[in-house]
Amino acid sequence: MHSQRILLVDDEELILEGCRACLNNAGWHDVLTESDSRLVLSLLEREEVDVIVLDLRMPNITGVELLPQIVKQHPQIKVIVSTANNEVETVVNCMKEGAYDYMVKPIDVKRLLTSVKKAMEMRSLANELSALKTYMFTDRLDHPESFDGIVTGNKAMRAVFQYLEVIAATRQPVTITGETGTGKELIARAIHDLSGCSGDYVALNVAGLDDNMFSDTLFGHRKGAFTGAEQNRDGLITRAAGGTLFLDEIGDLNEMSQIKLLRLLQEQEYYPVGSDFIKKSDARIVLATNRDLQEMIKQGKFRNDLYYRLCGHRVHLPPLRERLDDIPLLLDHFLEKAAARLGKKKPTPPPELAVMLTLYPFPGNVREFEALVSDAVLRHTSGVLSMDTFKAVIGDQRPAQQVAAGAGTSGCGNALCDIFGHFPTIDEVEQYMIAEAMKMAKGNQGLAGKILGMGRQTLNKRLKAQSA
Repeated sequence: MHSQRILLVDDEELILEGCRACLNNAGWHDVLTESDSRLVLSLLEREEVDVIVLDLRMPNITGVELLPQIVKQHPQIKVIVSTANNEVETVVNCMKEGAYDYMVKPIDVKRLLTSVKKAMEMRSLANELSALKTYMFTDRLDHPESFDGIVTGNKAMRAVFQYLEVIAATRQPVTITGETGTGKELIARAIHDLSGCSGDYVALNVAGLDDNMFSDTLFGHRKGAFTGAEQNRDGLITRAAGGTLFLDEIGDLNEMSQIKLLRLLQEQEYYPVGSDFIKKSDARIVLATNRDLQEMIKQGKFRNDLYYRLCGHRVHLPPLRERLDDIPLLLDHFLEKAAARLGKKKPTPPPELAVMLTLYPFPGNVREFEALVSDAVLRHTSGVLSMDTFKAVIGDQRPAQQVAAGAGTSGCGNALCDIFGHFPTIDEVEQYMIAEAMKMAKGNQGLAGKILGMGRQTLNKRLKAQSA
């Protein structure tokens, strides 16, 4: 994607230079200017432009005449018109012709910046929706190397990767949600790699930071700001200039820190501790949380305005229990990784291990899975990998035995008929399943209940009912 580009069209050079300087100071450095309205359409044929600020009163070709031509030939461009008079009829006609917004001269700087910012956001959103459709329809992934650190073959994860490729080049904040251990920081690093940012990737876990520590760590401080502040110190936001700042566990921020984060996201501005001078930031902000922010809003623990500021780009990572097809891939990857780290030969897992792992919900997700495999490899001596480490955590869970389907000898052509000699009732199937589970569990009711997917008390009631 090209950088966000603005074109200013006005016959007064002083206005062009003044507006360009204001936009440059606000962070838009790719600003073109044109004082001859006759050259605008040819310029648009050569250059990609996102937003045009167009004066309506110009010699040769007026902005009123130029507006419908721009809208027709370049409908993707957002046009903001400026007029020297506040005539309602002129403004209404321009909006009907396709103008995105309007301003009255003399141009107010704050109004200019706000209008351009909103127009840029609308243009970016339109670009993203168009690109996302292309990605989804063609199952396209242009930069798979950016996701090399994430082992998956899951369709939901591939859809996440496609979405990230679409939004990575924008400067809007990205919020990553998902349970603990799902790989949120890996996704944040992938966003940084895809973005093409020249600056560094800087990460900060804000959990447990009070407002003073949050402000000092993120924004830095000036000499004398507090006891012990013997010299100026830049915060992490300065280190992330031109790059990406990743803030993890944002659901743990207190209210004062939330207000400061909101200002940073909204205005790209902040105050170092002890300073009265605003500093600008051009760092891309990526945030993550494992909390339900909407529930926190209901409880009064998270600001509503901050939440909606975070809603621009959201990525949700599915838990491992919803990515069961990834378990064999992850098992092989973690076995190889652990063996290399420990200087051992990669062990061979028993065939039933991957099946048994699919029965475990993995509350710690991929991180817990990696820890389990690492521990098993550490204890491994030779031959086939022992399942003892996994059973100690997962339990002796195993899939229900499957009866081979086929034409049975009983004549009803059903596997159940082969077992019972007739098509059984539900009570007969239940009694059979409980009996088989008790055999597999060697009489252990708790383990039998896990195999059957019912609680121990429920199983005990069924057993009593059968014996009655």
